[in-house]
Amino acid sequence: MPDLSKAESELYKKLNTPAKVQDFLEAVPYNFEKRGQTCYSPRQVLKYRKAHCMEGAILAAAILRFRGHPPLLLELRADKKDLDHVIAPFKINKKWGAISKTNHAVLRYREPVYDSIRELVMSYFHEYFLDSGKKTLRSYSNPIDLSRFDKQNWATSEKEVWYIDKYLNRVPHKKILTSKQLKSLRPADPVEIKAEKITTWKK
Repeated sequence: MPDLSKAESELYKKLNTPAKVQDFLEAVPYNFEKRGQTCYSPRQVLKYRKAHCMEGAILAAAILRFRGHPPLLLELRADKKDLDHVIAPFKINKKWGAISKTNHAVLRYREPVYDSIRELVMSYFHEYFLDSGKKTLRSYSNPIDLSRFDKQNWATSEKEVWYIDKYLNRVPHKKILTSKQLKSLRPADPVEIKAEKITTWKK
């Protein structure tokens, strides 16, 4: 990544494990998009010191690439009443884990202990619900490799990277439930709903 600034390079060198990348993202304030929707590049996240799930995942992918991993993103798609979520999956010793930027107590980091992408995705299923307790995770994309956008300098761009978001929206997503399973889902418990409302950053 020859276009990295000196400060970016020094930071990426320090964040030499996925867990350290996650710890760094935890310290970055959440981007509530108070002035409109954004899709910051990694450079912009570091400049503005805020990120939402997509922006955090893109930054994580850039740092993971610096450490020798492929720069991957994966989208978790919810039903129409809920928001989608984006994570940065990685593989260590043939096991999948994920870095995840969120403001809530759930949908967070995953240790690299999962045998497949589907197994990794399904680890988020029971945490993915509305305030009503309705579970909403419905499908997921295969990991996409952000190196396909290298000509657009996605990792060091001074402009927002909406083309990544648009590409994720276009790629096929795999359904995880049958219609029969959908009808039989049990809502989250009241204590789970209460825990889900815990946030790291206040608007």
